[in-house]
Amino acid sequence: MRRGKILKIRRDEKGFTGLEAAIVLIAFVVVAAVFSYVMLGAGFYTTQKSKKVVDTGVKQASSSLTLDGQYIYLDCTTAKGGSTGSNGQVGEVYFYVTQTAGGSPVDLNKTSIAITTDDGFKQLFYDENNCAPGSGGASCPWWYENVVGDNDNVVEQNEKYKIVINVTLTDWSNNIGQLNPNEEVTIEVRPPIGAPLAITKTLPPSFTSLTYI
Repeated sequence: MRRGKILKIRRDEKGFTGLEAAIVLIAFVVVAAVFSYVMLGAGFYTTQKSKKVVDTGVKQASSSLTLDGQYIYLDCTTAKGGSTGSNGQVGEVYFYVTQTAGGSPVDLNKTSIAITTDDGFKQLFYDENNCAPGSGGASCPWWYENVVGDNDNVVEQNEKYKIVINVTLTDWSNNIGQLNPNEEVTIEVRPPIGAPLAITKTLPPSFTSLTYI
């Protein structure tokens, strides 16, 4: 008889009820939703960080300045401390720059000029105390002049600036010498952010009052 009761209990044993199955299903759905939310959040964060890294890399690798035209100009007049002829020397160097398409604005007050010749290397920082935009000064290594734009110190889209370098300063000649005929010179305009604008030229065998190369 005891055996019969045991068999009867086993026959009456039932599986999950509908309510229990629903609870388990809801639990699975909630866990899956939370997991999906976490994974999506991590994916969005990684995507944003990757985009930021790429944008920063592009800004650092590309220059925001470009040479307006293909020439740099050598002022060899005596008024600028230069001289002409095959034994002449440069008094001032100037050229024009503008912002590249899609480039970032460039603050010229935080920009430096690097000069490389056969005699050496020198980096010239903009001196706000001794340099006046548009006119420079007796002890100003380089300055800028707004040609097209709003007359501030930032090169922005569709603006054009003239960069003037004084070659006759004493600290210049003590480091890299004067610029004479047949020399190769590299001028780098180094903005605070982004790659520098590099200009490499070989000077002609003889200078006139205004020589462009």
